[in-house]
Order: sequence, then C-alpha cells, then structure tokens
Amino acid sequence: MSAFPCLVRFVSGSGQVRYRLGEPLVDRYLEFVAGRCRPNTLRAVAFDLKTFFTVIGKGPLEVAAADVFDFLADQRGDRTVVRLSDRESGLSARTIARRLSSVSGLYAYLVARGDTPVQANPVPRGLLTRRQGGSRRSRTAPLVRVPRTLPRILPPQEADRLVAALRTHRDQAMVLAMLLAGLRRCEVLGLRFADIQVADRRLVVVEGKGGHHRVVPAANRFFDALGAYLHAERPETARTDRVFVVLKGPRRGLPLSAEGLDEILAGARRRAGLDHATCHELRHTCLTRLREAGMALEAVQAQAGHLSIESTRVYLHLTNDWLAGEYRRAAALIDADAAAVAEMLAVQEAAAR
Repeated sequence: MSAFPCLVRFVSGSGQVRYRLGEPLVDRYLEFVAGRCRPNTLRAVAFDLKTFFTVIGKGPLEVAAADVFDFLADQRGDRTVVRLSDRESGLSARTIARRLSSVSGLYAYLVARGDTPVQANPVPRGLLTRRQGGSRRSRTAPLVRVPRTLPRILPPQEADRLVAALRTHRDQAMVLAMLLAGLRRCEVLGLRFADIQVADRRLVVVEGKGGHHRVVPAANRFFDALGAYLHAERPETARTDRVFVVLKGPRRGLPLSAEGLDEILAGARRRAGLDHATCHELRHTCLTRLREAGMALEAVQAQAGHLSIESTRVYLHLTNDWLAGEYRRAAALIDADAAAVAEMLAVQEAAAR
C-alpha cells in the first residue's frame, strides 16, 4: 500500500473513477462520498483531504482542533499560490472554506460510524463572539469569511464573438446550451438522447447539481446547432447514449470529458480575443439576460435549478439596466409625493393668509 497521504486515481469495476489516499478510514469515506456526490465533488474532496493530511503530517485519528487552525494559517500564507483577483499570495477564502468543509465531512462520517476513537469533530463550527442573546449559531463567527462576489458575465458582442470562434456544430451546441439555457458544464456533458425533447424545445436535466432533476426550455439556435452536429459530425460508431462525444483521436465516439470542454472553450476564447469566458460565466450570462428581459425571479430560479431563491437573487444585482430602471421609477414616485406635499403646504399657507 502506498504511503499516506498519497492520492491514487483508479477505475472501479463498474467503470467509475475512484480515489484512494492509502488510509483505510479515509478511503472508506471516499467510497461513501462517491456513492452520493458528483465526480467533480469526489475529486475535490480527495484532493482537499490529501492537502490537509500532507500539511498537518498526522493520521486521521490524531487530529485535534489546533491542527485545523495550523492548517488554516498554512493555507492563508501559501506563497506558492497567487490569487488572480488581487495578485496577493495565499489561497482564496472560498477555496479554504471548501477544504475545511471536506475535512469536517470526513470527521462527521467518522463520528457517525461509532466504531472509531473519534468522538467529536475537530473542525470547529466557528468562534463564539461576545454578542448576547439569540441562538448559538447567531453568536458564532465563521472560521473563514467568504465574500459574496458578483459573478462575471459576457456582454452580447463578446458572446457573439465567442460563438463565432467555435469550429464545430458540436461545440456551438454545447456553448449555446450554457449561454441560452443556463445549463452547468456537468449538465451539458450529462445530456442523453432521452433528455432531448425536440418537439417541445425542452431539455430534461437529469444530472443536475445535487442530483436534482428539472425540465428547461432552450432556444431554437441551440436545437439548430444540435441538429447539424447529429446529422454531420457525430460518429456513427459511437456506442454511448451521451449526446456529446469526442470527434477525433483515439477516444473518438466516447463521451466528452469536462477537461475536453474546457480545452474547447479555451481555444475559442483565445481565437475570439477574450480574456475571460468560462463555462460558469456563460451560465451566469444566460440567467442575467433572462432577468434583464423581465423574466420573473422565480422563473429564473427554476431555469437555473436553484433550490433556494437566495441563490437566484444575485441576478438582481447583475442586471444593471433593470436596477437603474427600478431606481428611477421609485425616485420619480418619491419626487412626485414630495411635490404634492409641497403644493399642499403652499395652498394651506395661502389660505391662512
């Protein structure tokens, strides 16, 4: 067995990608995660745990809260990483919070098992503040404060340049699924032929985030590109019901990977002369444009597949024209009320004379 923690990637008997770190309890937890989470989540958890145990240099049964705080300090001061947002060293708060969540999940699992020496989760829920009253949660400050930043979107002209830079109908269909229907990258790659409702111009999203299903409408431009891809580009020898497959090379006819889609998008972005255009930015662009066009927030929530309306409220702040219009409308009402009050006071003053 490899030395712990050594991240090993392998393919299970059922053809699924799995990970091991070389410690039985941790490897059992990764098996547990694999049974309930998406492949990208499993990969992130495996890497997060490897990073944690590499930094603290202890086995899972020896970890204490002090080790968690040492890990926090290490991640915040990691000078091998430079943040693109501000060019400062250290990992982003969002990444650190995710890694702490992965570690906390491991210990919650070990506590729940009941057959290990772990009796409590060493990852603190937060730090108690001096605030009086309220629930314990309201008096707890998080270990990592994650800023709520607005996602970036593409202006219409940049979106058009990106689509024009794509070289195949397959690539156009995948990008338009994100740009016009708001699908996530994993949802695009997870589409199967049974999920395409051509007559109704709808897509059934089966492999959504958290395993939640939804049915969403898609524009004709997507179906036009999809039809051209299926008619002229998709290999007849493909033996998968996944819609989007590799077109060339030794993997021809096999389902396209997330890395493959990222590579396609990076090439189109470079040819279009854009400095940013990720899969998630395409999704954000779609949902923002829908809100700007007057789509109800609840409808945007359903299109996006958000379980909570709070996740959708960000698009209120992204739609600058909508916000400016709402402000001007409210300001006009306020000015009208003020003018009416001033006129009434003037009339009363004149009558008093």
